[in-house]
Amino acid sequence: MVDVSIQAMTDWVSGGSNGCGGGRFAAAIATDQLVERTRTTVGQLFNADPAGVCFGANMTSLTFAFTRAVAETLRPGDRVVGTRLDHDANVTPWARACASSGAEHVLAPFDAATGTLPVENVIELIDERTKWVAIAGASNLLGTVPDHAPIIDAAHAVGARVYIDAVAWAPHTTIDIAALGVDALVNSPYKWYGPHSGILWMQPDLLASLPVFKVRPSTDAGPGRFETGMPNFEAIAGIDAAARFLIEESLERISAYEQSIFEPLLTGLLSIDGVHVYGPHGPHGRTPTAAFRIDGVRPADVSAALANDKVAVWDGHNYAVEVVGQLGLADSGGVVRAGISRYITADDVQRLLATVDRMATTGR
Repeated sequence: MVDVSIQAMTDWVSGGSNGCGGGRFAAAIATDQLVERTRTTVGQLFNADPAGVCFGANMTSLTFAFTRAVAETLRPGDRVVGTRLDHDANVTPWARACASSGAEHVLAPFDAATGTLPVENVIELIDERTKWVAIAGASNLLGTVPDHAPIIDAAHAVGARVYIDAVAWAPHTTIDIAALGVDALVNSPYKWYGPHSGILWMQPDLLASLPVFKVRPSTDAGPGRFETGMPNFEAIAGIDAAARFLIEESLERISAYEQSIFEPLLTGLLSIDGVHVYGPHGPHGRTPTAAFRIDGVRPADVSAALANDKVAVWDGHNYAVEVVGQLGLADSGGVVRAGISRYITADDVQRLLATVDRMATTGR
């Protein structure tokens, strides 16, 4: 977390104004002002209408709640199109919604050789029966950023709506929701230096019309109708500060820094004999995330060795179960995933490469 976000959370819980919203006293009024201020800040960050900004526990919980409401609108014969490039949090919730409503859930394959998602693979599944298209902003495992515009256009051409999981995309680039023309977009502030929480934006008309599951006394207008129970106000304070940090720091500058650190990582991994990199091998159309394996070494052993050398990576499927399944790696430990954030340095990359090179040479 960025320091200003930590401080904002601390100040909120210790400042004496951390009441519940909806009251007529000072602390309640301050809480309502915090929530509305943060909706405005998040709207500014993503160039989106603040009236569509909803706060929740995390991306997965928000998506399950969203698709549960969507399921009430689906009928047998309807279709939801997804992709095999996605994190399972943008696959299983839609599959469950379709199973409960009798709708059809289909997944477009990606190109396993390049790690890219040919737009025609998605568009050919979109027809007049399609009600929703759920796609990744970026692959959390391979780093691939699909070409969203033609997919969104194809969906809207048949009257379907589009839901984007931007969790792995939002930390690395400027997202302009108004320009995208997307109907709903979800992301996780902890990926962009804020607290563990989730944000779901949707078109205000969609927010007003969805048959959401909520208690009777809660508001039936605006984002509050989707925010079940008591909001996590201290997290909202942290979200506001983290979003302001990104606005002031500029995602363009952050992205440029990340790419300067990532390029040696990607080219270094590609140059080591016995190392296989999955996903795009160039700098374009991707986030600074690398997925790789070392011949003859289990991914879990690689991540353990890197941890011992004070390099933090993940191994396995990283919840991208469809990705490792299509790559044929589900039964052999998945991959090692290494990603770049603003606080990663060139020295960190060199330490990772030194350990990988040693393991590729010696097997340990």
